[in-house]
Amino acid sequence: MGGFAGWHHNTVAKLEERGEARLICTCDPAAASFVAQQEAWKFSARGVSVFPDYRTMLDACHQQLDLLVVPTPIQLHAEMHRAGVELGLPVYLEKPPTLDYLELEEMIVRDRSARKSSLVGFNFIIEKPRLALKQRILSGEFGAVRGATLVALWPRPADYFRRNSWAGRLMMGDRVVLDSCFGNANAHFVHNLLFWVGGPELYSWAPPAAVRAELYRAHAIEGADTFFVEADTTSGVNLRFALSHACTGGSSHAETVTCDKATLRYIVGQFAEVRWTDGRVERITLDEFDGLAENHLDYYRYLRGESARPATLLTDTRPFVALNDLAYVSSGKIASFPPALVTAVCDAKEQKDYVNVAGMQAAQENFLLRGIWPSTSGWTREPGAIATPADLPRFRDTVRAMAGR
Repeated sequence: MGGFAGWHHNTVAKLEERGEARLICTCDPAAASFVAQQEAWKFSARGVSVFPDYRTMLDACHQQLDLLVVPTPIQLHAEMHRAGVELGLPVYLEKPPTLDYLELEEMIVRDRSARKSSLVGFNFIIEKPRLALKQRILSGEFGAVRGATLVALWPRPADYFRRNSWAGRLMMGDRVVLDSCFGNANAHFVHNLLFWVGGPELYSWAPPAAVRAELYRAHAIEGADTFFVEADTTSGVNLRFALSHACTGGSSHAETVTCDKATLRYIVGQFAEVRWTDGRVERITLDEFDGLAENHLDYYRYLRGESARPATLLTDTRPFVALNDLAYVSSGKIASFPPALVTAVCDAKEQKDYVNVAGMQAAQENFLLRGIWPSTSGWTREPGAIATPADLPRFRDTVRAMAGR
């Protein structure tokens, strides 16, 4: 019931009021800590059963269920997905499905025996303006796709990395976690970037052929809070993205796709635009979009047989998971920022402590626009090595070494 699960509870409660769904049961090992939330969600009036463990919940209730929603820690997704599939339940699996490429393959194999395919909840793929622009890309209207970039500055306070036991972690026991701005908070946007350059079908994502990355940390965490990543896809399109939690101010992000005849820019929740090389500019207003509610409804339509497929299948996440894993292999280590660049900042209004890395925005711009890596412009570390899918077997050993195992 905690963390992002609360957002799902709020969403399902609203959908229940509209007659779209009904919540039968939920579970949490610390259910007694959520008394106020259970009252706010009116569990008693709605007849919702609460269990301390997902296995006892499924044993008791699975025959009443049409689907199982799994918004839990990353390292628990695979086992909970398996529990649902083995009982014949379709699974709405919160992103990322896993960040271990081998575990993903096991989940894909398991999902083939399910009566309905699982959905991985990357929120923004089903935005209608996004789908319309992707269709125009595929039609050739903008000419050949040459490259795509993503920039995201998402400040996170120190207590964000204390929100649970797995926040900012590389591993928990023998399980891969990789909680980060890439693997978790900004995962939607990286998945979007791969979607823009995928083809030839509408619902397609481009696999990486070669990856180079530099990973950094400013917060006192095991994992990385800042990523600079460049990748060439199997179709020869170049991708660059720069993401960080080590910053202050408002959150910002932008997705850009460069084609021969036009450049597309998409900012979730704000606008999209097409800038043609002949000077024309199209500006597209993005209407209010509740990604979580729309993904629930879209999955319900699929389960009722009203659409052919979920928005993102487990197989569709192979490029994202491989790209994430190869970024770690390429970087080889997580470098700490030079202390002189890092400033602790207390937000008086929020009463929260942040860290800010001087020159972060300039470093992102230099990387995305000019291909200048931070390691060559004052951030002390050696450049990352080029990693290809053939290097994926090195992934687990690389992460273990980063975690000091």
